[in-house]
Amino acid sequence: MKINLNNINHSYHGKAILQDISLKLEHAEAIAIIGPSGAGKSTLLRLMSKIENPDAGEIFVNDIDVVLTEAKDYYKKVGFVFQSHNLFPHLTALRNITLVLEKVHNKTPQEATKLAIDLLTQFELVEHMNKKPIQLSGGQAQRVSIIRSLAINPEVMFLDEPTSALDPILTREVLRTILKLREKNMRFVIVTHELGFAKKVADYILYMEDGRIVEHGPTSILENPKTESLKEFVEFVME
Repeated sequence: MKINLNNINHSYHGKAILQDISLKLEHAEAIAIIGPSGAGKSTLLRLMSKIENPDAGEIFVNDIDVVLTEAKDYYKKVGFVFQSHNLFPHLTALRNITLVLEKVHNKTPQEATKLAIDLLTQFELVEHMNKKPIQLSGGQAQRVSIIRSLAINPEVMFLDEPTSALDPILTREVLRTILKLREKNMRFVIVTHELGFAKKVADYILYMEDGRIVEHGPTSILENPKTESLKEFVEFVME
C-alpha cells in the first residue's frame, strides 16, 4: 500500500484540526493510527477515505489522487467502517451486503447473494444473515459492517475505531474479525485505542498529537519510542 500526504491542513469552524501533515509510505500493509483524543486521527482517516476533502494539501492512496478523483469512483475502490455499524436498519444482514454489490458494483442478485453468504460463512455469521441490525449484538452488527466493506474487494479498507462503542467481550469479537482481514492480506488503515491489538495487527504505526504526526515507524516504535510524548502515551495506555 502506498500513502502520500503532502502538507495537509484541515479545520472545523475556524479551529485547526490537522496542521501541515506530510507522510510518504511505500510498503505498509496495515497501518494503525494512535494517539490521545482530539489528536486528529479520525479526521485524517476521513480525508484519506474521501468522506471529507482537506482545506489544503494533496492525498494519494495507491497513486490515486484522492482530492481530485470523483467520490463515486473512489468509493468503488475503498471500504470504510465507522465507529458504529452504520447498517441500514430496515434491511437484513444479508441484504445490507448484497445491496451495495448490486447497485454500485453491478453484480447480479445471484452473484451478490453467493458472495455475501460465502463471506458470512467465513466470518461465522451466516446463521444471522436474515436478522435485521436491531436483532444483532453490537459486535455482530459491526462485523457485518466489516464484511459489507470487504465484499466489494477494496484496494484499501479504512476503519475508524470500530470497537469504541463495544464492551470488552464484543470488542474481542470484532478484533478477531479484523485479524482475519490481515490473514486475507487485506490492506487497511485503522484508528484504534487498543495498543496491544495495534502491535498484533499492524506493521506500521502513526502516532498523532495536536493535529500532527509526532512519530511514525514500524510497530517496534511502541517498544522503543523516540519521542517523549509517545513514550508517555504508551506508558499511560498500557498501565
